[in-house]
Amino acid sequence: QVQLVESGGGSVQAGGSLRLSCAASGNNYSMCWFRQAPGGKEREGVAGISTGGISTFYADSVKGRFTISRDDAKKTLYLEMNSLQADDTAMYYCAASRRVLRGPSSFIPANYDYWGQGTQVTVSS
Repeated sequence: QVQLVESGGGSVQAGGSLRLSCAASGNNYSMCWFRQAPGGKEREGVAGISTGGISTFYADSVKGRFTISRDDAKKTLYLEMNSLQADDTAMYYCAASRRVLRGPSSFIPANYDYWGQGTQVTVSS
C-alpha cells in the first residue's frame, strides 16, 4: 500500500505560478498528476513520469507551461506550473502505478493503483 499526500495548491492570478508536491510512502512507481475541474468534468491526465524519471509526458494543454519531476531520494513528485490560466482551475491529484506506462497510457486513470486526496488550484483572471 502506497500513501500519497499532495500539497502546494492555492489561489493565484492568471500568469502566476505554483509548485505542487506529492509525498509518497514508497518508490519505483510510474506517477502522474491528474486534475478534475469543477462542474462534473472528467478527471484528466496532466503530466506523467516514468520510474526513475527517464521519460515524461504532458497533455497538450500544459506543454511548455508545466514541468513534472521526481526526487526518489525524498520520495516526492513535483509539478511546476507556470503561466497559469483560469482553465487550469481544478483539484489536482497525484497517482502511482505499479505498471510501466508510456505516452497516452499514462493518462488513463484506471491504470493507477494509488491516489492522493488532492490539492485545490484556483486561478483567477
